[in-house]
Amino acid sequence: MSDWNDKIIAEFRANGGQVGGQFTGAPLLLLHTVGAKSGQLRVNPMMYQKVDGGYAVFGSKAGAPTNPDWYHNLLARPQVRAEIGTETVELVARVAVDDERERIWSAQKATYAGFADYERKTTRQIPVVVLEPAP
Repeated sequence: MSDWNDKIIAEFRANGGQVGGQFTGAPLLLLHTVGAKSGQLRVNPMMYQKVDGGYAVFGSKAGAPTNPDWYHNLLARPQVRAEIGTETVELVARVAVDDERERIWSAQKATYAGFADYERKTTRQIPVVVLEPAP
C-alpha cells in the first residue's frame, strides 16, 4: 500500500493536486497525521467532500473489516494538516455522528458509488470525519 500511496502523493504534488487514473476528476487531499503509537508523521491520500465549514473524509479502507490507521491517528491527535490543491491548511478533526454523518455519507455514496460498495463489504459503520479549520 505504501508504494501505491507514494505514487499518488508524488503525482498529486507534481500536478497541483490533480491525480489521474481512478481518481481523475475526484476531489483528493493529502492528510497529514501523527502516528498514534509511533509518533511519526504519516501522509495519506484520500477523497474528500466539501462540507459547510470544512471537508469530510471517509474511513472506508475499501470495505475492510477494520478502520484505517489514519482514523486511529485522528482520534489520538485531532490536530492535522491537509494539502488541498496547492495549499496546505491546518485543521482539526472530529467524527461526524447521527444526522450529520448520514447526510454526508449518503451524499458521498450517491456521488461515488464505490463507497456504497465498500459499505456492503463490511459490517462496521464506516467513519465520516469532518476536518475544520484550526482556531
